Amino acid sequence: MLDFFASGISGPAADWRQVNDVHTVGYRKCLGAPERLKLNVMGITMKKTILSVAAMLAIGVGAASAADMPVKAYKKAPPVVAFDPWDIAFGAAIMNDYLFRGVTQSNHKPSVTAYFEPRYNVTKDLQLYIGSSFESISFTNRAAAEVDIYGGIRPTFGAFAFDIGVWGYLYPGGQCTESFGGPGGAAVCPAGQPFGVALPAFNGMKKDVSFFEVYGKVNYTINDNFSVGANGYYSPNFLNSGADGTYASIVGKAIAPSAWFGSTGLGMYVSGEFGRQWLGTSDRFYGTNGAPAPFPSFPNGINYADYNTWNIGVGFTYKVFTLDVRYSDTNLSKGDCNAFTSDFTASGTTNATAINPFGAGSNWCGAAGVVKLSADLTAMTNLK
Repeated sequence: MLDFFASGISGPAADWRQVNDVHTVGYRKCLGAPERLKLNVMGITMKKTILSVAAMLAIGVGAASAADMPVKAYKKAPPVVAFDPWDIAFGAAIMNDYLFRGVTQSNHKPSVTAYFEPRYNVTKDLQLYIGSSFESISFTNRAAAEVDIYGGIRPTFGAFAFDIGVWGYLYPGGQCTESFGGPGGAAVCPAGQPFGVALPAFNGMKKDVSFFEVYGKVNYTINDNFSVGANGYYSPNFLNSGADGTYASIVGKAIAPSAWFGSTGLGMYVSGEFGRQWLGTSDRFYGTNGAPAPFPSFPNGINYADYNTWNIGVGFTYKVFTLDVRYSDTNLSKGDCNAFTSDFTASGTTNATAINPFGAGSNWCGAAGVVKLSADLTAMTNLK
């Protein structure tokens, strides 16, 4: 019957004659035309029935399979955290010497510092900030401290981070007068200086040496371990001396791979800087009169010597703490260093230069090693 059903369904009436002899004889003897038509119709009906049953079984199996599949629990989307643009950075440090562009500001004695810097993140790539810092110092005019007020903007473009702003350096508590009083201003500063050291002849310093600078910085992050940068500063009246000042430097930093220290939380870096300070001509307060031959006198002011400075060091970090060990130096001679700094510890008569004709020498600009321990925090990261 399967052969019959297959032939009857798939072919026309003339194909009945093409069935093999055995089937043909049997069907011709047993069936007339109406019966053959009836069976043909029955074959169609049975096939439809079989297909319907198969379809129902497939639907049933599919439904059963779907019912057996694990149902994923609906997870509620986490709430959107509101963006807080405000942040505050602050910190403090202690060091065995406070150096500024290679020149000690603390007479090679220990110094402490602290800072406070509110920040406003306009976007993730643009930050505004203002800040203030304090450093203990030891100046010839006996200023109480250095107090810095600064502010600026920090835009970021990909791997480039910029910093542009204004920095004010204030030195309250100075005890000298502001009037010109003789060669080198010697008569305008009291003889007794910090720690009871007598002021060398012709070393004077103004009562107020406060000044400001405008600056621009750029840092390029090569990858997670290396970065390089450049800095530029300009003051129209450096240290209130009457001389303009321009400082430019290049910097570099290499951070050790975190795998070096495993899960200890320690970090390490090596960094360095090479810079040059250009200085103009002072006002007559720092002028020289009566210079011995062969040195000329400069009663209206001295042209300070430009100089190079460099430093290199290694730092170790742990959480918010950093221990930095650094070597620093300049190419300023002891004589030109004395003319620039008015060092109250300067001594001798063998370090004479055109702007320092009386020969006292200062070691405030020479080689120095600095060890600094600092802690740096931000409110968003450390005070949550």
